[in-house]
Amino acid sequence: MGRSCFPRCGFARIIAWLQLVLGILVIVVSISSLFRFYSAGFFVHNGDICRHFYGPKDVYQGFDINDRIAEVLTMIENLHKKLEMNLQQMEKSNTRLEYKNYLEVEVLRPVYSAYTALKQLRLPKIGNGTVKEESLIDAFTTEEIRKYIAPKENRIGKINFYGTEKIYNTIGHACVLMKKELEEYMDYDIGSYCKDDWNLAQKLMVNGCDPLPRRRCLTRASKVYQKPYPINESLWKLPDDRNVRWGNYQCRNFGCLSGKNPKRGYTKCIGCFEMEKEKLKWVTNTSLQVDFLIRDVLAIKPGQIRIGLDYGVGTGTFAARMRELNVTIVSTALNLGAPFNEIIALRGLIPLYATLNQRLPFFDNTMDLIHTTGFLDGWIDLLLMDFIIFDWDRVLRPGGLLWIDRFFCNKKDMEDYTYMFQQLRYKKHKWVIAPKSQHQVYLSAVLEKPPRAI
Repeated sequence: MGRSCFPRCGFARIIAWLQLVLGILVIVVSISSLFRFYSAGFFVHNGDICRHFYGPKDVYQGFDINDRIAEVLTMIENLHKKLEMNLQQMEKSNTRLEYKNYLEVEVLRPVYSAYTALKQLRLPKIGNGTVKEESLIDAFTTEEIRKYIAPKENRIGKINFYGTEKIYNTIGHACVLMKKELEEYMDYDIGSYCKDDWNLAQKLMVNGCDPLPRRRCLTRASKVYQKPYPINESLWKLPDDRNVRWGNYQCRNFGCLSGKNPKRGYTKCIGCFEMEKEKLKWVTNTSLQVDFLIRDVLAIKPGQIRIGLDYGVGTGTFAARMRELNVTIVSTALNLGAPFNEIIALRGLIPLYATLNQRLPFFDNTMDLIHTTGFLDGWIDLLLMDFIIFDWDRVLRPGGLLWIDRFFCNKKDMEDYTYMFQQLRYKKHKWVIAPKSQHQVYLSAVLEKPPRAI
């Protein structure tokens, strides 16, 4: 009876001592903090608080909260190491599972949580160790966001190949307005797996928190990922369902994304996951004058169209047709209810994960062609469209073609939108306006950017 009770009693004694040590530590830290607050004047209810806090006679004039937090962090870290050692010894000695679980769940995890919480109070240190606050940093308390935003000085003070002394990581200005969502997005364990939260990232992006901060966690991927099809086969064949993470979509396979399914989960580009229909686009004549064929557009500049951008919503079919003609097209894509980025990549094409908010990541005068369809329609604000069109002009080279494909809007608004395109003073190769419905019209055009004096 006495022997069987011994391990249990010994373990209870260990737990009691651990609780006592933790209790004493909490009391010491609390009393120390209260004393310093009192000394600083936080409990003085008059106008002398600032004098007490900053006055030259303050005995705690040299008090540094970062140093104090570092001391407490060191104490908790040492305690955490001791507890881990005890846990490992218990595993080696085959201590009963419930005791080990109790130590891990009720003691180790709370200690680690307290350690992490204290770390998040520390301010990022820049360069020589002095604390420097940037205005944007002040908006966030999550340590990982603050570390990302803080300027990074070059090692040993050298100028880098950019010609700067520091690197400034950037985030979208609207991130401040979505603080809760951004802190949720940046809440992860460094080096471990990220959460499957691409939809949260996209929500941040389309609402102006773009660019997003980088993260230091491992992205999730399908556990049963299959080898992609060969390029000649992949262009016109739906990919393997196992190569997509379907957790944040209404559908769970490509077959479900058919335009005939009312619960497909997306509204733009209906039917663009049906490859037999996609094969007909831009190569087959239709009854609409606004539908131009690829061969007719390329004939305007024979042999001169080599690289371009497809600015729209789709599954990469325009890029696939152009690839067959040895033209490389980058396709913008957002996963608006369906895996548009994934299917473009799995077809062997290049998706560019970008929102309307973003300046195009291409240098000036580099693209031979910009094609746009199904994205910029009559819903878009005129000022926003103005910025977008001038960004297209920036990246399109002299002699390059702007192909406006089936842009539509209300009849009464067409004059405003046509002005937006005509203000660039491009040469008109094709310009067709045709009725879409009783109150709406289509515009399709092929325009050439002229050379300009330097």
